[in-house]
Amino acid sequence: MKLYSFFNSSTSFRVRIALALKGLSYDYAGVNLRGGEQGQPAYRELSPAGIVPVLVDGELTLTQSLAIIDYLDHRYPEPRLLPEEPVLRARVLEVAQTIACEIHPIDNIRVLKYLTGTLGVSEEAKSAWYAHWVDEGLGAVERLLAKLPATAYCFGDTPTLADCCLVPQVANAMRMGCDLSRFTRVLAVYEHCMRQPAFIAAAPQNQPDYVG
Repeated sequence: MKLYSFFNSSTSFRVRIALALKGLSYDYAGVNLRGGEQGQPAYRELSPAGIVPVLVDGELTLTQSLAIIDYLDHRYPEPRLLPEEPVLRARVLEVAQTIACEIHPIDNIRVLKYLTGTLGVSEEAKSAWYAHWVDEGLGAVERLLAKLPATAYCFGDTPTLADCCLVPQVANAMRMGCDLSRFTRVLAVYEHCMRQPAFIAAAPQNQPDYVG
């Protein structure tokens, strides 16, 4: 198994968490998004959209973090990250997709580069853009979690896809200097997760391509 990843990519971080939780070993191939390696023709053959992550498992080449994690859950089902019980599965997907669909697409590196490089948006305005959408999205996650009993992870005492998505998003928001103090449930889950070996192993600073 081989994972094409960038250490600071939240989507790559999601998949690294899933792989670590399942105890799966893999070869790591760094793709430098800052250096534009994702646009090289050879990489575009692997990832038509020019994004990370890409998982290669035997004859299968797969992009998109949620699709990759869903595949891993079916191919290597222990521990399950998407519950089988229909209501809980839907709730887990609700939180995961709030992050993956409502925050990440408009706050990722290629969008931020387009804002500053093509549209001429200032660094201050770019930072305000990022913080606004983090606040909107994590505010929604906080309200969703507040409807449930407080637990170690988003849903109970075992990690799910929701945690795989939440932790990287919070880590990136912290790196970008966002004020997350009002998201008490979100932060409690993040802090618990980041004390667990699988999440630590998947963290950006522990990847082969990490640059401080």
